[in-house]
Amino acid sequence: MISKSALAVTAAIVQLAAASPVAAQEDVAAFFKDKQLKLVVGSAAGDGYDVNARVLIRHWVNHIPGKPQIIIQNQNGAASVVMTNAVYNTAPRDGTVIGGAINGMTTAPLVTPDVVKFDLGKLIWLGSTNHDIQVTYLWHTSPVRTPQDLLTQEVVVGATAAGTTHVDYPLVARALFGLKFKLVSGYPGTAPVHIAMERGEVAGFGSNGWLALKALKSEWIADKKVHIVMQYAMKRSPVFPDVPAIGELVKNDADRQAIEMMVTRLQFGRPFFLPPDVPASRVEALRRGFDATMNDPAYLAEAEKAKLDVAPMRGEDIGPLVAKVLATPPEIVARVRAALADGAKK
Repeated sequence: MISKSALAVTAAIVQLAAASPVAAQEDVAAFFKDKQLKLVVGSAAGDGYDVNARVLIRHWVNHIPGKPQIIIQNQNGAASVVMTNAVYNTAPRDGTVIGGAINGMTTAPLVTPDVVKFDLGKLIWLGSTNHDIQVTYLWHTSPVRTPQDLLTQEVVVGATAAGTTHVDYPLVARALFGLKFKLVSGYPGTAPVHIAMERGEVAGFGSNGWLALKALKSEWIADKKVHIVMQYAMKRSPVFPDVPAIGELVKNDADRQAIEMMVTRLQFGRPFFLPPDVPASRVEALRRGFDATMNDPAYLAEAEKAKLDVAPMRGEDIGPLVAKVLATPPEIVARVRAALADGAKK
């Protein structure tokens, strides 16, 4: 027979357990109240990633306990590696600094390990707003219309920096399949490349996000100022059923594995993360706030107005994809690195 004292202890434990989540929620709200959080975007102001982040923060704050403010800081360079290095090594680990990376950051530890100063496996992922479709798009006057045209006709394309899809994808396509991309890199962002297209300095992008094109230059699409030549995927997306995928050029298993490694990072889309060691209760609050934002009618309406697709991924689901990238066989990594190096020489 259970004694009254034992029953009293059990009841107290149950009450304490029930109260703990409430207390934790109150502690999180108290911490975030009147705080100014900083979202550091690893791309230039005005780029697609930047526009996406600015729309997000206007609604995310409404779903974080304590309703803090969030401001944007842009820290461009090396495909978000500069930003991630800084957030990982110098930002406070208390939930007040969030990183917003381009998806190329997730393969940087494999292809450019010399510049990486962070442990990809230790980042805390909060979520991603959408998946990415990368395409080659050229100005309407370009005679190049298909990947087959690129086998015989050189096309000058603009790009930002190594590690971005602007640079990496055309270089790999040139090295593995002989597509005649002539790369002009060093532009500070997507918008300057678009200006260069209008001026006739470059024909277009060897690779850029479809979402960025829609968000920044929807009028080009409506007026048929650009045409889509190729998409970077193993098979055609339902969005572009008539546009060839780079996977259709693959003729051997080694090439297939190399391309798969490169396009896997597109599944990350536009990810947001914290540095390590942030208290679990604050991580949980930011993740659940992110998830709630993805279903917020006001956010969805503004995203639609800004031409931003919303196809979210939970923070907990990004970790397994990271593990998949990090588990890429060394021989495949070496092949991709060799393709990038070979492409850069031409």
